Amino acid sequence: MKPITSFMEQDHDRLDDLFKEFQTSKTRDVAKAKECFSEFKRGLQRHIVWEEEFLFPRFEERTGAGNGGPTSVMRLEHRRIKGLLDGVHDRVAAGRMDTDEYERELKDVLLVHNTKEESILYPGIDGCLAEAEAAGLIKAMQALPAERFEHCCSEAGGNSHA
Repeated sequence: MKPITSFMEQDHDRLDDLFKEFQTSKTRDVAKAKECFSEFKRGLQRHIVWEEEFLFPRFEERTGAGNGGPTSVMRLEHRRIKGLLDGVHDRVAAGRMDTDEYERELKDVLLVHNTKEESILYPGIDGCLAEAEAAGLIKAMQALPAERFEHCCSEAGGNSHA
């Protein structure tokens, strides 16, 4: 059984669906596009926090693969992803939907990033955790307070960054 892999892959799928919905609605319904992007951004930010604060430290602790290991590469990619998210966010929050360039790059980065996580990192994490420990981590991740990741596309100010 691979509880971490399954849980995180399901979240990748949910996020992919939100991003696609943003892309298809942005030319028809700006309000819906803003809502979809806001949910996507908050969800992806939460996903990154789950990895960086819960999963990666446990993996590094168990494997000794810290500096220069796979989690170091993932953290670098997370910074790039956050920058791209902020680029889309700034335009979407202002009601501008000219985000195609950011979207293409974000989609490309996420495709490679998620593939590495799903094929290498998550199975590696599952391999070094007992099932009960993995279940405890998932429960702790789900309990992460929303204020840690939810800032995006607010109607009031629109320009807050997480």
